[in-house]
Amino acid sequence: MKINILKISLMMVLLVVSCDAQKIENSETNANTVVKSSTKAKVTFVELGSVNCIPCKQMQPVMKSIEEKYGEQVEVIFYDVWQPDQKRYATQYGIKLIPTQVFLDKNGKEFFRHEGFYPEAEIDKLLKEYGLN
Repeated sequence: MKINILKISLMMVLLVVSCDAQKIENSETNANTVVKSSTKAKVTFVELGSVNCIPCKQMQPVMKSIEEKYGEQVEVIFYDVWQPDQKRYATQYGIKLIPTQVFLDKNGKEFFRHEGFYPEAEIDKLLKEYGLN
């Protein structure tokens, strides 16, 4: 009887460990999910920050200028990762600090990432090297 209880207990532990491993695997897959752009943009510029963070606030005019300068070539997306409904993007993109800029190609695959304030001139240089004008 004791052996059967021990076997059942061991099976339950293995089942729980297996389920947790599956959850971890699924969350890692979700974190690496490719984001598809809804436009015909060649590049999607994802800014992950907060409206309450000073360097993030400094990025706002930079994002606006990039959007105006490159038009339909670049889709600019901002996620305020301190907002409850947008926190998931911090996990999805695996960010460590804000602001973080992630640049995706037309297929939604990341090709460049920067952490901290990113000057407009440097973004222009990156986008021109990527073939935008």
